[in-house]
Amino acid sequence: MPRLLVTPLSSLSEALAVHGPSHLVSLLSPEHMIATPDGFPAARHLKLGVNDIVDPAAGTAPPARAHIDQLLEFSRGWDMSRPMVIHCWAGISRSMASAFAILCDRLGENREIEIARAIRQRAPHAQPNRLLVQHADDALGRGGRMIGALNSMGPALLVEEGVTTTFPLVNL
Repeated sequence: MPRLLVTPLSSLSEALAVHGPSHLVSLLSPEHMIATPDGFPAARHLKLGVNDIVDPAAGTAPPARAHIDQLLEFSRGWDMSRPMVIHCWAGISRSMASAFAILCDRLGENREIEIARAIRQRAPHAQPNRLLVQHADDALGRGGRMIGALNSMGPALLVEEGVTTTFPLVNL
């Protein structure tokens, strides 16, 4: 079954060993970016050096439209025969926003609220980065529906780190 897995960095090795993904997305601050794991094809590892901030003026390396464009292009090259793993530092914000963007792209328009609620159900800790989601909303031409869907999720369970969470691309 085609699926995305979102995990914190601390669980990445386990996720790679257990699930055998074909594609990997790392969203970490530029100074903490990891090398491609041993044995994993470098061409199938997208590294996005981005900080987890929602105000572009608040710090360095904010999420930008170019990051979402790279993510969407990379994910469209995934044949879904094996899982894709997406991780950030804690598995709560940048990686969840990226999963939301890929799910919205793959599952089609007018499913944003359904997808956001499925994320909340599977990952009570999810707090997708709003700036990444705004860029995805713009890139996918969703007219604010993705941001609106985030608002429908309700508050996240406050945790220091998320757990590995699976999102099927069918039957959310």
